[in-house]
Amino acid sequence: MPNYPSGNGSETAVREVAATFGRRETRQDPAWERDFAAWLKSARSREELLEMFGQFRSGESVFDSMMRRVTMRALCKSVGNDLQVAPSVVLKHPETMEFGHSVFIGAQTMIQGRFDGTCRIGNHVWIGPQAYFDARDIVLEDYVGWGPGAKVLGSTHTAEPLDVPIIATGLVIQPVRVGFGADIGMNSSILPGVQIGAHAIVGAGSVVTHDVPDYAIVAGAPARVLRFRNQE
Repeated sequence: MPNYPSGNGSETAVREVAATFGRRETRQDPAWERDFAAWLKSARSREELLEMFGQFRSGESVFDSMMRRVTMRALCKSVGNDLQVAPSVVLKHPETMEFGHSVFIGAQTMIQGRFDGTCRIGNHVWIGPQAYFDARDIVLEDYVGWGPGAKVLGSTHTAEPLDVPIIATGLVIQPVRVGFGADIGMNSSILPGVQIGAHAIVGAGSVVTHDVPDYAIVAGAPARVLRFRNQE
C-alpha cells in the first residue's frame, strides 16, 4: 500500500522541478500566419477585427488559440513570436499595445489601454489568470512574472474641486515600470507611479505604494522591504 505524506508538516514532500515557461525557447510563428495577420490588418476595419477577436475569445481549441494570436497581431501595435493567449482575455485599445516574444496571457486577464497610451510587455513575460492592467502608461521588461489576480492601477482622479463627484474630476496618469526579472505575487496591487526594480519580489496580496529597489523582497499593505535577495 502506498505511503502517502501525513500532512503534519514533517513528512510532507517538497519538490523542486525545472522551470518550464522561463526556459522556453521562442518558437517562430509560421510565415503564412504573419501574412494572414497582415492581410487582415489591411483588409478589415478595427471594429471588424475586434469582432473577430471576440468570436474566438472563449474557445479552448488549438484553432481558437491560433486565431486569437492572429487577430491580436492584426490589432496590436506589435506582437512578437510565440504569443500564447488563454481564453476570455479582454483588450481595450489594443492598437497601443506592444508584446515581445514568448508572452503568455492567462485566462480572464483584462488589459485596459488608452487611445494615446503606452503599453509595452517585454519578452518571456508570464501573466497569470484574472490579472488586471490599467495600461495607460506601463512597461513590463523581459522575464517578468505576474501572479494570478495581480493588478496595477496607473491613474487616479484629482478629487478636486471638492463639490464635484470624484469620478467627474480630472484623471492623473502616472507611469508604472516593472524591471527585468521581477516577480509580482498573486493578488497583489501596484499603485500609480510605482517603479518595481529588477529581480525584485512582491509578496502575494501586497499593496505597493512606493518604489521597490532592485533585488528587494517586499510584502504587506502597504508593502515594506523585508530584505534584499543579493545580500543574503
